[in-house]
Amino acid sequence: MSATKNPFENTENLRVRIAPSPTGTLHVGTARTALFNYLTAKKYGGTFILRIEDTDLERSDIKFEKDILDYLKWLGITWDEGVGIDGTCGPYRQSERLEIYKKYIQKLLDENKAYYCFCTSEELEAQKTDMMTQGLAPIYSGKCAHLPPKEIEERLRAGASYIIRFRTPQEIISFNDIIRGKLSFDTKLIGDIAIAKNLNTPLYNFAVVIDDQLMKISHVIRGEDHISNTPKQIAIQKALDFNIPSYGHLPLLLGTDRSKLSKRHGATSIKEYKEEGYLPEAIINFIALLGWNPGTNEEIMSEEQLVEKFSINKIQKSGAVFDIKKLDWINSIYIKKVPPDEFFKETLPYLENKELIKKSSEDSYTTQNGKIVNLAWLKKVTLLEQPRLKKLSEIGETTLFLFKDIEYDVEMLRWKNAQNTDLRKSLECSLELATEINPENFNKENLELAFKNAAKKFDSKDAGTLLWPLRVALSGQKMSPTPFDIADILGKEATVKKIKLAIKKLE
Repeated sequence: MSATKNPFENTENLRVRIAPSPTGTLHVGTARTALFNYLTAKKYGGTFILRIEDTDLERSDIKFEKDILDYLKWLGITWDEGVGIDGTCGPYRQSERLEIYKKYIQKLLDENKAYYCFCTSEELEAQKTDMMTQGLAPIYSGKCAHLPPKEIEERLRAGASYIIRFRTPQEIISFNDIIRGKLSFDTKLIGDIAIAKNLNTPLYNFAVVIDDQLMKISHVIRGEDHISNTPKQIAIQKALDFNIPSYGHLPLLLGTDRSKLSKRHGATSIKEYKEEGYLPEAIINFIALLGWNPGTNEEIMSEEQLVEKFSINKIQKSGAVFDIKKLDWINSIYIKKVPPDEFFKETLPYLENKELIKKSSEDSYTTQNGKIVNLAWLKKVTLLEQPRLKKLSEIGETTLFLFKDIEYDVEMLRWKNAQNTDLRKSLECSLELATEINPENFNKENLELAFKNAAKKFDSKDAGTLLWPLRVALSGQKMSPTPFDIADILGKEATVKKIKLAIKKLE
């Protein structure tokens, strides 16, 4: 089978899985791997399984397991079988499968396909250094591979420390990667690998082989950092006479400097992106495009569209750059689609966390400058920002002047190279207009009509001559909603007051 054919077309019982270790929060790379497995199962009518690989008891933590499960669900990546969802192949936590692993470890020992290794860490390091000095691959020397049974028995009885190693057959192991094509590995460069710390503590490459077999996994889709593990796992599968799944290795996620994505590039956990105010639909849309594209120029796609268009044959081999600017753009598109009531509900906590507002009663808040506002006013302000936000956490940034008193430099009023006398004329024109409009008619529509008509008369070539000083006078900020939106929310009295203060600054 080549990498260009559909690797799922002849699969009667398609079963894919995601198998995170609960040693940290849900990483964006793990989320992408989960998504590609999820899309594969949805596209081809397969089963998506979630298991937790928690045999590393020192680093595993139930709080990280909860984080992984919760944030996968938040993203909408749900599994058909696994932790929390009964199936016929459980249990789905490796820590609950130790007796299963023990049986297969013992089987390999009994068949002389594995052996006890008593080498200390110091000895192993010395062996590694010696082999590297000789220009050889730093594999295990095989020192304990042929110890007499009696010596092994005596050492075990004496309580000597050991690990269990797999006797890796010396051969060329090849497999057709469903993304990369044919890959081959010489096991002479791998050596006898450790498969367990002891009979009760399996290591990754062994436990994953047992799990994939007993959970009937047909295809393993995972990150390219696992490519070196694949020949090891295939060798163990052969030794146990197991089925060998089809493997596909996704490209690494890279930072904009094209190095492997890490904390130094910014947030890497889904939790951080949620807290920043990225929407789950936007994250799913974005990570789906990391290393894959539908073969068209489409970039905004719903889950249904992703399932329809998804093809593993269109996954690239080279690393995928995590461009936060693109995520911001995609998120802004989805933010615009959020219904008003839902948007208000989602953004209100951000205003509270920024201490721009503080709850004062059931249906009112006090702003940082002491103004008491109701929910209707707050909703109007937040909706004013909705078309401009890249992420929910930005709420309040362009309307900060509505929540707290802002001092601004007189230079901000200046439009291009306008002189102070010109600025004064501009602001006085705005003051006259604002004063003339009746309070009952002081709304965005009337304000926009009046000021745009006045702007054409004031400077027929550049409306900014009138509107820029007005906007700064009302907001005290370079970035803000339109002056009509601002004046509408401020009301006539506050609008007139702010224009007068701006004129005073020019004195």
